[in-house]
Order: sequence, then C-alpha cells, then structure tokens
Amino acid sequence: MTDKNINKKNEKQARKNHTDEILLRLKGKYPIVRSALNYSNALELLVATILSAQCTDARVNMVTPILFKKYKTTKDYAQADLNELKTIIHSTGFYNNKAKHLKKLGKMLNENYNGKVPDSIEKLIKLPGVARKTANVVLFGWFGKNEGIPVDTHVKRVTSRLGLTKEINPEKIEKDLIKIIPRKELGPSALRFIEHGRAICKARKPDCKNCLLNDICPSAFKV
Repeated sequence: MTDKNINKKNEKQARKNHTDEILLRLKGKYPIVRSALNYSNALELLVATILSAQCTDARVNMVTPILFKKYKTTKDYAQADLNELKTIIHSTGFYNNKAKHLKKLGKMLNENYNGKVPDSIEKLIKLPGVARKTANVVLFGWFGKNEGIPVDTHVKRVTSRLGLTKEINPEKIEKDLIKIIPRKELGPSALRFIEHGRAICKARKPDCKNCLLNDICPSAFKV
C-alpha cells in the first residue's frame, strides 16, 4: 500500500471516528426525538412540512389545527376553495404558492394514489411542493424509512460547523452525510442536529461554552 493510500485510509478512519463520537454524544443528550410539527397521519405530516418552508414549526402548529379540521382527506384539498385555503395558511408565508401546491397535491394524490401518501422518495418528490427535504421528513416521520436525511437550516448550520460537510447545497450536504452516518441513524440524527441547533448551536450566537461537542468541534468559540 502506498503512502498516499495509507494517508487516505487514515483520513477516512479519523473522519468516521469524529462522526461516530458526535452522533454518540448527541444521542446521549437527545435520546428521544421527534418532529416538532403536530400531525396524526401521513397526509397531515406532508401538508405541515410543506407549510414549514420558510416558516417556523411553531407557526405551522398554530395554523394546522384549523386546517386539519376542515381538510381531512386528499379530496378535501383537491376541492378546496383557493381563497379560503390562502386565508387559513396566510401567516405561514408564501401562502399563494403553498395554497396552489396543496390543492394540486390533493388532486394528484386522489387521482394517482387512491388518496394515500406514497412511501417512496421517487413518488414523493414528484408531488407539488415536495422536494427531497420534505420527502425525507415524511418517509422517516411516518413510514419509519431512512432513505435520506432532510437538510433544513439547522442541519445545514450544525453539520457545517462540526466539519461533517463543506458543501452549501442541501442535496450535496445530504450526499456527504449519507456517506458517514449509518443508514438507520439518518432520520434520528437529523432530528438531533435540529434540536442541538435550536438549543445550543444557534445561528447568530452559538452557546459554545455549554456545548457538549466544544472539544471536538472545529468551529467552537470561533463563530
């Protein structure tokens, strides 16, 4: 084995050890994790996740009780009055596009999937208003599938600061994380990154002093 290959092998092992230690500590800190969105079925989770784009989960949770009471099935969304739908979801922002997406979503699910939310990423990302992040949230949150990792602003920020990725594009970040995080830990790890991002590794002023990762984080006390 050449020196170059040996160096690559050592770097790969060091990266694995670094990642494993991060995941172990976060699991100890946040043992039980779930989405901050409130939902009781796959359709509700899908709709709530679409609404959460450029909006806080807390705000979405203020809107969905009214929304879910009125729209219970894909047929309800397909037949929704667009203006009424816009009024209900107005406070989540980008309500014009979101309302159109929800109405088209209901129609597509009703016509193509017998009113059911599909459980594959290939089918989910073809739905209106659904990209990989939303698809991954639904797949893990409802179906328990770890096909990918949803990269939101918290996941992007925390994994970058921890040195787990150097990418900026969410899809490229996801590819990096899939390479180093065990498949069964993808969904839980994303939720733990989010929890840590909200509690400690905040955007403007991370609390490095009280971070359980400050001794292995390359960004500690530097942000």
